[in-house]
Amino acid sequence: MEELKLGLSLSLSGRYAEMGRQALAALELFVADQNQAGGVELHGRRWWLELECHDDESSPARCREIYRALCFERPVDVLFGPYASDLVRVAAPIAEQAGKVLVNHGGTSDDLHEAGWRLIVSVATPASAYLHGFARMLATLKFWRKRVALVAAPTPFARAVIEGFQAACAEPSVRRRAVRICLKRVTAERDAQTLGEILRQMRRGWVNVLVSAGSFMEDVALMKAAAASSLNLPVLACVAAGISRFAVEMGASAEGIVGPSQWEPDAIEGVELGPDAQEFARRMYRAAPQVSCDYPAAQAYAAGLLAVAALSAAGTLDQRRLRQAFSDLCTRTMYGDFAIEPATGRQVGHKTLLVQWHQGEKVIIDPAAHAISGSLELPSGWRLLLTSLWGPRFTTPEKQ
Repeated sequence: MEELKLGLSLSLSGRYAEMGRQALAALELFVADQNQAGGVELHGRRWWLELECHDDESSPARCREIYRALCFERPVDVLFGPYASDLVRVAAPIAEQAGKVLVNHGGTSDDLHEAGWRLIVSVATPASAYLHGFARMLATLKFWRKRVALVAAPTPFARAVIEGFQAACAEPSVRRRAVRICLKRVTAERDAQTLGEILRQMRRGWVNVLVSAGSFMEDVALMKAAAASSLNLPVLACVAAGISRFAVEMGASAEGIVGPSQWEPDAIEGVELGPDAQEFARRMYRAAPQVSCDYPAAQAYAAGLLAVAALSAAGTLDQRRLRQAFSDLCTRTMYGDFAIEPATGRQVGHKTLLVQWHQGEKVIIDPAAHAISGSLELPSGWRLLLTSLWGPRFTTPEKQ
C-alpha cells in the first residue's frame, strides 16, 4: 500500500490543550479505523493513512511555522486545520497560498468565511448561531423582564457569538417576551477587580440573565464569580458549559448553567457515513480514557470521515477537484448533518444543541419542546433548572 499523509497542528499544550487533546485522540482513532477497513482507494490503488500532528502550543506563531512546513517544506496530501479560530486564521491563508484544501474542524468564527479564502471547508456550525436557541428559550420563561448581561472576550469568535445572540434577541417573537440586553462588556481581563466591577454593574442594572463568551477558562472565571456572588442570578449561560471539563472546574456551581454544544451522542440518528454516535463515543472512551469525549473529538473524527468521502468522490488528490467534491457532499455522520456553501466553505447543514448541567450531567435542551409545552416556571430563589421539568435525556457512555 502507498501512504497518504494527513497533516495538521493541534494545541496539545497551552490554553486550547483540553480541546486539542480530544481532537488528536479522535483523529488517531479515525486513522486506525480507516486503515483497519482497508485504507482509501484512489486511482485503482489502496492508500494507507498516516497522521502527522505537531503541537502548536496554542501559539499563532508556532502554528504559522507548522503550516508553512506542512504546505511547502514537506507537503502533506490532506491538510486539516488546528483547533480554535485564531489559529485557523493563521493556517487558512497559508493553505490558500499553497493551493491546498483546509479541512476546518476546530474554528467557528464567521470571519473565516468572509476573508475571500476559497479552499477552506468547515465542519462545525458558525459561532454566530451558537446561542440562537438560547435566545428563543429565554423568551418562553414565565418571569416577565429578562434583563441580559453579555460579557465577551475581545476576539472575533466571542464577538460573533454575542452578536449572533443579540440578533436572535432582536427577533420580534423574542422581543415581545421582554428579552432585553441591558449590559454589554467586552474585556480581556478576568481578574478579581474586573469581575467585581462587572457584577456591580449587573446589580445596578437588575440583571437576571448572564451570558459569557470567551476562552474556556475565561468563561469559568466569570461563572464562578457569578455563582459565588450574592446576586442569586436565575439564568447563567456560557460557551464553556458545552465541555465536560466545565463540571470538573465548577463543581456543584455548574448546576443549571446552560451552554451550546456542537455534539452530544444522544442527539444524532440515521447516520449515513461511519459509526453511529453512541458507538463512536464508546470507542473513544476505550481508546483514550485519559481525555473527554466532547464535540471537539466528534468534530475531528467527522472531519476525517468527510475528507475520505470527498477523496473517494474526487478520485484524485488534485486539490481543486477535492474542494469541488466537498461542495457536492451532503451527508450525515455521527457528528450530524454536513453541507457547505459552495463558494465560501461555510457550514450550513449542522445545527448546534443547547445543554444544561443537571446533577453532574449534561442534559440536552430542545428549545422547540419549550414552545410546545408552554411557558416555563422560574424556581424561586435559585438558578433555573429546566431539566427537572422532564428529567435527564443524556447519559454518558461510560456510565451505561
